[in-house]
Amino acid sequence: MRALLRRTGRNQRPIRTRAPGANYRSSAYLPLLPWQVRERRFRWTRLGRRGLDPDEVRTFLDRVAGDLAAVHDALRESRLETARIKEALRRWQSEQAQRDQAARR
Repeated sequence: MRALLRRTGRNQRPIRTRAPGANYRSSAYLPLLPWQVRERRFRWTRLGRRGLDPDEVRTFLDRVAGDLAAVHDALRESRLETARIKEALRRWQSEQAQRDQAARR
């Protein structure tokens, strides 16, 4: 699967410029995509142990947690910005309504 992705270039993305307020990430870092999480398979441990390689699982979970934290931070910032814009719009509408009432008198 990885060889196919390398050949098709599916896992390569254009380098994006950093948006104001965005977290810094190296241009070499590519965030996880949902299909990567779904298709991820871990190696079995060496002989004498049962289950998956704990280090590999821990590394992957750390990466998923980091990406989720970034998504949640971006969502929080987006909600704060939305609330700020809505409040500014409400103030502006109130001012316009007051001006319209004053103009009618």
